[in-house]
Amino acid sequence: MFKMLRYIRPYYKQAIILILSIAMQAWGVLRLPTLMSEIVNKGIIDKDTDLILMVGVQMFLWTVLSSIGALSSSYFSAKIGAAIGRDMRDDVFKKILSFSIAEIDKFSTASLITRTTNDISTVQNTLIMMLSMMLRAPLMAVLAIIEAVRLAPDMTWIIAVSVGVLLFCVISIMMTVMPKFVLYQKLFDKINLLTRENLTGRRVIRAFNNEKYEARKFDKTNMKLMKTDIFIGTLMSLEGPLMTLIFNGTTVLCIWIGISHLEFDASYLGKMMAFMQYAVRVIMSFLFLTMLFVMVPRAAVSTKRINEVLRAKPKIIWKETGEEVRENQPTVEFKKVSFKYDGAEGEVLTNVSFLAKAGETTAFIGSTGSGKSTLINLVPRFYDCTSGEVLVNGINVKD
Repeated sequence: MFKMLRYIRPYYKQAIILILSIAMQAWGVLRLPTLMSEIVNKGIIDKDTDLILMVGVQMFLWTVLSSIGALSSSYFSAKIGAAIGRDMRDDVFKKILSFSIAEIDKFSTASLITRTTNDISTVQNTLIMMLSMMLRAPLMAVLAIIEAVRLAPDMTWIIAVSVGVLLFCVISIMMTVMPKFVLYQKLFDKINLLTRENLTGRRVIRAFNNEKYEARKFDKTNMKLMKTDIFIGTLMSLEGPLMTLIFNGTTVLCIWIGISHLEFDASYLGKMMAFMQYAVRVIMSFLFLTMLFVMVPRAAVSTKRINEVLRAKPKIIWKETGEEVRENQPTVEFKKVSFKYDGAEGEVLTNVSFLAKAGETTAFIGSTGSGKSTLINLVPRFYDCTSGEVLVNGINVKD
């Protein structure tokens, strides 16, 4: 997934503004609990209305500042994410254009369509979340923990326990669901493949009365996709109740421990309220990170599939400059040409030699699968021969 971050490089200026906006938002939000503590301990207990008014104005200004930061960070994260998605689609499409028929067959047309659309959209949405949450959540958590320790160091164990339980739950869910994400993408590819085959070959299917057979084949894959989707959704749905339990448990512990201190120190009320808000901020930050953990595994699968396309090296590489066509009678000549498809056990063509001259008719006769189409496909270089030479006007088609 992090390999895709190289696409951020052209947008580093917007990324800097995004980081500053997130910092402004985090600092503004985390100032509020401390100011509220001052209002409770000094304003309400001492009945100092001037202090309450002054601190209230400060809280309002900090709220406005954090709101501006939130709006700015949302805008720039969406802008950068959309630009990165556009760049990825452009790169993948250009790469596909350079593929020979062999590479197209290897990936399959349906899979290449899915990788260019669905996979890139998944990565784009995850990058948008990462650009905002991956920076905001850790920054918010660290600053909140610092403030919580400063206010009530004897209660910080509550945050440690809550975060530990949260991480254990999330890691357990992710380890279980990760293999299912890989399976889901493969089944999604297969659904696209079957749909494309049935739409493009509908005349043949109807001519042979194979509608029921094709429907059963589609239903089988569709059922597997549904079961996989249900499993992922069910496991992910456990996260909500677990987070609610941890969140409410943290709040109850903060109140319980805080009340026990009030017997000895009445000013602890403000500290308890501020600590509770900081604890909530820490839990919320880790909750946002868990949302990323939900998206990142699926995006990691999509990233791997996109990188497979981008890293693929076409077997047929065109030279920057080719030889000029000679001014003579056109000929097509095969010299001891052999050809074998990737993954095939044997050769389709073995040691084929012939010369087809202009003005003459050269016929290829054979049963289905004997290699007639394969032989013709070697002339325009849809495939490269395994051995031998294919010459057009005496020039090797590779030149």
